[in-house]
Amino acid sequence: MILKPEEISSVIKKELEKYKTDIHMESTGRVLQIGDAIAKVYGLDDVMMGEVVEFPHEIFGMVFNLEEDSVGVIIFGVENPDHEIKEGDIVKRTGKVLEVPCGEELIGRVVGPIGNPIDDKGPINAKKFRKIEELSPSIVDREPVCEPLETGIKAIDAVIPIGKGQRELIIGDRQTGKTSIALDTIINQKGKNVYCIYVAIGQKLLSIVNVHETLKKHGAMDYTTIISASSRTTASSQYIAPFVGCSIAESLMYEGKDVLVVLDDLTKHAQSYRQLSLLMRRSPGREAYPGDVFYLHSRLLERGAKLKKELGAGSITILPIIETQAGDITSYIPTNVISITDGQIYLEADIFHSGVRPAINVGLSVSRVGSKAQTKAMRQVAGKLRLDIAQYRELESFIQFGADLDKISQKQIKRGEVMVEILKQGQFEPLDLSKQIFIIFCGINGILDDFNTDLIKIFEKELFKFLDDNAETIILQKEINTKKELSDNLKQKMLNILEHFKKGFLDKYASNNKTNQI
Repeated sequence: MILKPEEISSVIKKELEKYKTDIHMESTGRVLQIGDAIAKVYGLDDVMMGEVVEFPHEIFGMVFNLEEDSVGVIIFGVENPDHEIKEGDIVKRTGKVLEVPCGEELIGRVVGPIGNPIDDKGPINAKKFRKIEELSPSIVDREPVCEPLETGIKAIDAVIPIGKGQRELIIGDRQTGKTSIALDTIINQKGKNVYCIYVAIGQKLLSIVNVHETLKKHGAMDYTTIISASSRTTASSQYIAPFVGCSIAESLMYEGKDVLVVLDDLTKHAQSYRQLSLLMRRSPGREAYPGDVFYLHSRLLERGAKLKKELGAGSITILPIIETQAGDITSYIPTNVISITDGQIYLEADIFHSGVRPAINVGLSVSRVGSKAQTKAMRQVAGKLRLDIAQYRELESFIQFGADLDKISQKQIKRGEVMVEILKQGQFEPLDLSKQIFIIFCGINGILDDFNTDLIKIFEKELFKFLDDNAETIILQKEINTKKELSDNLKQKMLNILEHFKKGFLDKYASNNKTNQI
């Protein structure tokens, strides 16, 4: 049998056509070192900064450090990654940066540092995902902050107002009521179409459970998401949690919604970043923090914004919390964050221990947005409030030396005592706008100047009960809450109602033989 060359070539061509190959290429490396939830990996020469990489057992990490012959990877999602990963394990590139689930599916849920559900309510069927690091809205895309975000706390809404899109720092020593102010603000958003995200960074697990129970008790979990990066989690989880919170908030903001983000607290966030940086052998700076710790918080807080109408007019209001040591607001991290934010609410331990709650130091607290973030009605009644309290504080320190005061100074002292008593407020008792205006209106118009301070809180409680039980005052409250402005006619109505109520209040206490308290 003679084979022709053309027949052989045709057979070979047919066989080659039948042969199919599927070449799959992967970029891999190997673990050189593992410890403290940080892996040093060799061989990933073409990996991106911030890229997600995969370890065995479906454990994931993020590239945090690029070195000459290796990369540093922070590991998250596992409680003890050091036990699961060993030297020599293969590490694969994914070609993706870290994304987290976003959207309304997360509202009412408690999630972990990377958006994984931890509340036993089943999986989160999110339709959207968003990168944890996004550029903040440009100046062109923003509008001035001018719409109030009401906290329900008299001392804040009247003196240090917060607007939608603002970054207002809450700062003070431990156990001075910082978290309480944030929770009161969240509770007060009920029925106001403001979504809330509470990010717990390095807090005790029991504290986070208490926060959840408090919000649930007041019906606030219906519009709130809790992101838990407790003290049990690794430093990498605590580092990443606030960025995840801002990503979830941004997805809602770009849908035209208003969002409030509480970061509790950034002191522990900075400490977790310092820990990661030192383990990665980055150069330490002041107080052993890396040189870019300012940039860490600035790129996080700059994501708070009020978008213009063409982009949906959504907003992110951020309330970062910073813990000070012995009232020192001049240390490294507090001064950094103060310079980034649009004002601060300073809580002082001495004021707290004297029984004034919330323990706000009006002199050191400031809102750089100011009265633009107040309703006109609040501006009308609270315009002189800061001045009255500041003068009172000055005279109070002056009389400690036993100096005699003239009648005008005595009157200022009495007015200051009344206003300080009025601004006291119980925990988890936020007030709506009309009630705040009524009680502050009493103070600035001298209605309570002849009262003993012990009776002012009783008067306030009785007044609020009267306002809610009387048909005329219910209509008046609705008018204030709707119009958010006090006309001369409305002021006169309020004055008549308050004078009438005061007379009845004094008669009631006189009949109870309590006139000696007035």
